[in-house]
Amino acid sequence: MTSRCYILAASAALCVVTLLCAHGVPVSPTAAHLLLCQSYTTCGDKLYDPQQHCCYDNAVVPLSRTQKCGNCTFRVCFEQCCPGSSDPPETFVVKRRGQCSSARCADDRVCSSVS
Repeated sequence: MTSRCYILAASAALCVVTLLCAHGVPVSPTAAHLLLCQSYTTCGDKLYDPQQHCCYDNAVVPLSRTQKCGNCTFRVCFEQCCPGSSDPPETFVVKRRGQCSSARCADDRVCSSVS
C-alpha cells in the first residue's frame, strides 16, 4: 500500500512540474523592485540598493547626485570636498571618498572658492 502512495506522490509532482514548464517560468512584474536576491545596505533605518544609491549625510541619494565644492562639482557617492592647503586658504580639493587626510593623489582636483 505504501508503494502505491509513493507512485501517486511522484505522479502528482510530475504533473505539477509539467504544468509549470508548459506555462513558462513565473516572472515578477517589471515595476516591482525586490531586493531579495540582491545585496542591500542600510542608511540609518532605510534599506537601499548600493548599485543605484548611496548613503550621504544620513540620506539615501542616487549615484548621480552632485554637489558644489568651491568652483568645482563632485559626485557625493564617490568623492568628497576637502579643505585645501593653507596656501591660499580659500582652496578646496575634491578627493576620493575617505581620503581627505591622505597625501595628495594624481586624480585630486584643486578648486578655488567662488567669489
